[in-house]
Amino acid sequence: MEAPPRVVATGPAVELIRELIGRHGPVMFHQSGGCCDGSAPMCYPDGEFRVGQRDVLVGEVDVDADDRTGVRVWISGPQFEAWRHMQMVIDAVPGRGSGFSLENPTGRRFLARARMFTPEELELLEAHPPLLGADLDE
Repeated sequence: MEAPPRVVATGPAVELIRELIGRHGPVMFHQSGGCCDGSAPMCYPDGEFRVGQRDVLVGEVDVDADDRTGVRVWISGPQFEAWRHMQMVIDAVPGRGSGFSLENPTGRRFLARARMFTPEELELLEAHPPLLGADLDE
């Protein structure tokens, strides 16, 4: 049995991500768990948000946009500790996002939902520790 992805995206989220890639080029997500929309996944042009050494790469969302690789989703280390038992589900809903996130002017915003991993899934995930920002070659 294969380990489940730590992050997935709903159809509306994939549609919005594709739209943003069309406007801005490659994008990435970061979720800090802070205040002022920090608990929402924030979308940035890829490389314009500096990933911290303790940030965790939750995974990549496959959006099949122009044969590009997946969209990386990062989360702060402390926030990952709260999410490690759950699959992050990135969704897009009507509303205004944060002023810092690329979807702000679209009338839609990204929202993180969660699904609890089963004990079997958690066991598989423990064998595949996530990448940390400190592990990047940059």
